[in-house]
Amino acid sequence: MLVYIGLGSNLQNPVQQIKTAINDLHSLAGITIITVSSLYQSPPMGPADQPDYINAVISLETALSPHQLLDALQSVEQLHGRERKRHWGERTLDLDILLYGDQILDDERLTIPHPGMHERAFVLYPLAEIAPDIEIPGIGALQQILLSCPQGDLQQVDKISL
Repeated sequence: MLVYIGLGSNLQNPVQQIKTAINDLHSLAGITIITVSSLYQSPPMGPADQPDYINAVISLETALSPHQLLDALQSVEQLHGRERKRHWGERTLDLDILLYGDQILDDERLTIPHPGMHERAFVLYPLAEIAPDIEIPGIGALQQILLSCPQGDLQQVDKISL
């Protein structure tokens, strides 16, 4: 299954956190990373008393179910010292399943497509870099969504490769 993952960090050298997380994901059984966006810097979406975020989006192929993949992502977050102290608060690493094929899922653990992704420049612009023609299930064409989501303070800061 082709899956898109959003990555974010704003603590403990965020650029390195993202790069290391991509390598960690690449080494997991059942996951093959296909594409990696550039890194982008953006102001925090939540409380303003925290550093800017570094974000990226990757595509990967996996045979893992959505919930198995969520477990794998959360294990990588834990490796990076992720603590869940406050909603939209600072974090060493945040890994979100944005899209899982064309599936729509909403249960107590997981919502796909990721809720709010269609309103977040730090998700949409990196996604557009690696999958410009993608359709977001239940929402619409990415290119149409971008028209109503200005780039704002989002800045491309680095290109990375596998």
